[in-house]
Amino acid sequence: MTSYQRLSPVSFSASPEKTEKRDNWTVVLEYKGEGDGPWLIDLSHRAKWDLQDGKIAEIKPWGIAVPEKPGQCIIENGVLINRMNRTQASIWHLSGDRLQPPDGSAYTDTTDTTLLLALAGKQVFSITEKLTSLDFSDPEKKAPFLLQGPLSHVPCQVVVLVKNKDSGTVLLTCSRGYAHDMAHAIFEAGEEFGLCPAGENAFGRQLKELSI
Repeated sequence: MTSYQRLSPVSFSASPEKTEKRDNWTVVLEYKGEGDGPWLIDLSHRAKWDLQDGKIAEIKPWGIAVPEKPGQCIIENGVLINRMNRTQASIWHLSGDRLQPPDGSAYTDTTDTTLLLALAGKQVFSITEKLTSLDFSDPEKKAPFLLQGPLSHVPCQVVVLVKNKDSGTVLLTCSRGYAHDMAHAIFEAGEEFGLCPAGENAFGRQLKELSI
């Protein structure tokens, strides 16, 4: 059987220290000189699905109930489900072993068509406020929650996974065609805060702290 190479839509100008072959992706686990954050982490290799159904409340991917209201998120066993509107949700597999793809015509695999990045660590929200007018500071919104709108003028889904006073973790996804410009804009906005690339292990440590 001929193998094929799956490529992330984005590349960072840093030297990988540890990599791993996984499901035809070359996944960077660590970069040289990651420091103590903040970090930008490429998670585009992580499986993602779009779920659309008129009776979406009755569907339970891998036994996980879809959140009831738009903007709500739930994360269980490394799977994040974001309610987008009355009939639609997005599903991101953030950690753990490869999942068996869900059955049914309601699901569309978006892994290879989308960019998925994580911004993690200190000063994250100082960086995002330079890129978008989306309101991450609404006290009525408890993490995790979903916002939809432009970030660096690109339509995105943005999930605030962790929100602390001085630090946090933000996930964003958009069409892979915007990947290069999106990464450039984020690094430019984060330069004054010491933003640097990090590998998947840095994100794994964030999830471990949340016991996810």
